Amino acid sequence: MYRAVPTATATTRGGSPTDSVDYVVSLDQVPRWSDAEHRTSLEFENEDPSFSNSYFPDPLTSSSGAEAGSNGMVSRFPVDHEINSKIYLWRGNPWNLEVDAVVNSTNENLDEAHSSAGLHAAAGPGLGEECATLGGCRTGMAKVTNAYDLPARRVIHTVGPKYAVKYHTAAENALSHCYRSCLELLIEHGLQSIATGCIYTEAKNYPREPAAHVAIRTVRRFLEKQKDKIKAVVFCTTTSTDTEIYKRLLPLYFPRDKHEEEVAISKLPADVGDENGETIIDERKIRIKPLPKKSILKPPEAPVDLPVSDVGLVRRNSSYLDTFLDPAFMSLIKDPDQRRKEQWEKTAQARSGWNCAKMLGFGDLGGPPLSAAEEYSLHSRYLAKANSLNLSEIAEMKIVYRGGVDSEGRSVMVVVGAHFLLRCLDLERFVLHVVKEFEPLIQKPYSIVYIHSAASLQIQPDLGFIRRLQQILGRKSQRNLHAIYVLHPTFGLKAAVFALQLLVDNVWKKVVYVDRLLQLFRYVPREQLTIPDFVFQHDLEVNGGKGLIVDPRTKYVYHRP
Repeated sequence: MYRAVPTATATTRGGSPTDSVDYVVSLDQVPRWSDAEHRTSLEFENEDPSFSNSYFPDPLTSSSGAEAGSNGMVSRFPVDHEINSKIYLWRGNPWNLEVDAVVNSTNENLDEAHSSAGLHAAAGPGLGEECATLGGCRTGMAKVTNAYDLPARRVIHTVGPKYAVKYHTAAENALSHCYRSCLELLIEHGLQSIATGCIYTEAKNYPREPAAHVAIRTVRRFLEKQKDKIKAVVFCTTTSTDTEIYKRLLPLYFPRDKHEEEVAISKLPADVGDENGETIIDERKIRIKPLPKKSILKPPEAPVDLPVSDVGLVRRNSSYLDTFLDPAFMSLIKDPDQRRKEQWEKTAQARSGWNCAKMLGFGDLGGPPLSAAEEYSLHSRYLAKANSLNLSEIAEMKIVYRGGVDSEGRSVMVVVGAHFLLRCLDLERFVLHVVKEFEPLIQKPYSIVYIHSAASLQIQPDLGFIRRLQQILGRKSQRNLHAIYVLHPTFGLKAAVFALQLLVDNVWKKVVYVDRLLQLFRYVPREQLTIPDFVFQHDLEVNGGKGLIVDPRTKYVYHRP
């Protein structure tokens, strides 16, 4: 059924032959990740025309990478050329590769209907018959069978988890265990090379990019311990979307030079797991404290007169400071239970302190402020979920959309208050859309144009929602925000902004009130904005046409003589 693929054919489409069913591809025909030409070796002739590479920005082209290397942070995944030489990226089905083992993503029953598409047909009926004798497989575990008609020697079957946002950590650790179980079985059976596809599936609702993070970091951590026993790990993708994700994430966990290592410091998620790649939950750790030390009474020593310059030295070396170095004392400082209790106390105190804001109708502004790490983790989770969903129905409402640039070349985001229909809007999906739209802008200085024209006719979200959205967008969005230009502000809006300035954050002091369109065009040129028709009419009604004339056909604004 299989024939060896010619070298020329293997390199014409990034290592993927034209008819992958009839060919066997050896490892020397698959490009190594450490190869310099690998950056351009995965371009395909038959890409999906609807797919845009701009959807997945390359972290190596970001200017923030240069900044990360200067902040003194230590890389969690340093350059390791020996490990990098064992990593391959292949566009095609793993069972076409001539390796020791291939991975089959299946369900608990190991049946053909839920296995990787095409695997059983390529291996022959013997594979299904042997799977029926294994008695199933649990989620996160793996089992081995013969490969039958495949060019590989063995097939390793594993069961990926179902995904739900509520059980994100459990699904992440189960997926990590899938990859680790496959690698452990590889070593147990004396095998050295493995090809694995994406174990996560669309049917189980696992987002592609977060799952790719888990897969790559788990393999990296495993190879750090067992690199002498494994010759090759081939990541196989069958879609252009997965290929681009892996091309973008592999430099973060397998950097090939110091530049990629420095970029990875700022691009990696806040939580990259423990030494096995699994997510760490401090609250679930078993904490064992040492027994308290017995104090031994010492006979009093005669006082010794010392020079004034040595008094501080004696005090620093005195025995009463030894308690600060005691392991039991240090473990109390780092106790997650105590930390959680303090967080609850802060929350209760904050809520009781801001009840006045709620009584005034501004919403619930309670809750303690988030740390930088907490905000980064929160933003990362929302961004990952937003990238995995189709939010086109929110985008069509034109509540938040990209504009051009302001008078100083900064990118502009436009927000139309009148389009915010709270009664028929899914707020959770709206927040995801906002995070997705703002992500490319907040990487550098930007401005916001908020059009409040006729917005008072609609029910608007309270300040508690605005504060939560601000936390999700993170501190980078606040730091790079130049100004918020508010068009046609009302007294109620000014009062709400004043409350935000007073109770929430100083970032709201960047608000600039603009009473008419001509004033706005001084900050943002007319041709850089897409303004709804009703805004021009509202401007004429509010300002009485003073100082301007609007052409209703072209929307061009003239100065009134």
